[in-house]
Amino acid sequence: MSKIILLGPQRLAPTLVDAVDDLGIDGPIAMITAGWEEREEEDTELEDHLGKRTVNLRVFGRVEEIYRSDTELHGATLERQETIRRLRDLYRIRLGHALQAARELLRWNNGDRALAEPECDAAIKAVRDLDAHHKQRISEVHAAFDAAWKPAKRATVARHRKEIKKLLKGTAALGVAGGHVNRLLNRMRLLGLPELAKGLPVLAWSAGAMALSEQIVLFHDSPPQGAGDAEVLEAGLGLYSGVIPLPDARRRLRLDDATRVALFARRFGGDICALMDEGARLDWDGARWTAHKGTYRLAEDGSQCDAT
Repeated sequence: MSKIILLGPQRLAPTLVDAVDDLGIDGPIAMITAGWEEREEEDTELEDHLGKRTVNLRVFGRVEEIYRSDTELHGATLERQETIRRLRDLYRIRLGHALQAARELLRWNNGDRALAEPECDAAIKAVRDLDAHHKQRISEVHAAFDAAWKPAKRATVARHRKEIKKLLKGTAALGVAGGHVNRLLNRMRLLGLPELAKGLPVLAWSAGAMALSEQIVLFHDSPPQGAGDAEVLEAGLGLYSGVIPLPDARRRLRLDDATRVALFARRFGGDICALMDEGARLDWDGARWTAHKGTYRLAEDGSQCDAT
C-alpha cells in the first residue's frame, strides 16, 4: 500500500472527510464495514459525511453466504476457531504470570535501580518471547487450515473474490471501519482483501486500523471481567508495520499508572504505541509515518509524548 491513513474513532467526531480531501480522492470509496456485523450496510452516515459515493463491499454478508453454501468449510472454520480459543486460554495462563513478574520488577525500589534494571529487561523479554510464540502458534493453525481446505479455490469463495475485485476496479480508495476486530480480520482474510486492494490508498480507524496491522494487540486495563492484561490476538493482515494502534486509549488504559504505561511501551518497543483517540491521525506515505498534532504515543518512561 503506497498510502495509509489511520484515524481515531469516527462516530462522535468524524475526520474521515479531511483525510480523503488530503489524499485528493475524488472517486468512489470502497468500504469494509464487516466489523459492524449485521449492521454492515448501515453506512448512510458515512456516505453523508464524505459527500460522495461509497461502495460497500459487503464483506460480512458475503462470508455469511459462503458459510451457508459451503457447510464443510464453515464446519472446518468453527473447528479452527475452537483450536485458536484453546491456544489463547493457554497463552493467558502464561501471560498473567509473566506480566506480573515484569510489573513487580519495574516497581522494585529497594535500593539501586541499576541492580534491578537487567532483571526488568529479562522479564520484559520473556513477555515478548511469549507473545511471539503465541503468534507463531496461531499462524501455524491458519497455515494448516489453508493447506487442508484451500479456501481460495472453493467455488463460492472464488466467486465472491472475483466480484470484489471487479468492484474495486471502479474505486479510488479503500476505507476500513471499526467494530468487532476478530470477525473483521477473519472475513477480510478469507476474501483475500489485502491482495485484491493492492495499490489503493487505505483509510482505517478503530478495529479497522488494528486488523490491517502487523500484529493485533487487545488491551483494556479495567475490563468488566478478566485480568486486564494486554494480549497479542494474532498477526494482522500486515498492510503496515511500525505502529500498534490503540483505539479509545484514554478510556481503556490507565495512563496515570506509569508502571503499566512503561511496561506496554517497552514490551512493544520499536513500534509506535499510538493513542488513537478522537482526532488522532497517522499518515504513511510509503516511506515513513507522520503524526498529526494531538496524536500521542506511549513512552518507555511511563509518560505519553507526541507521536511525531
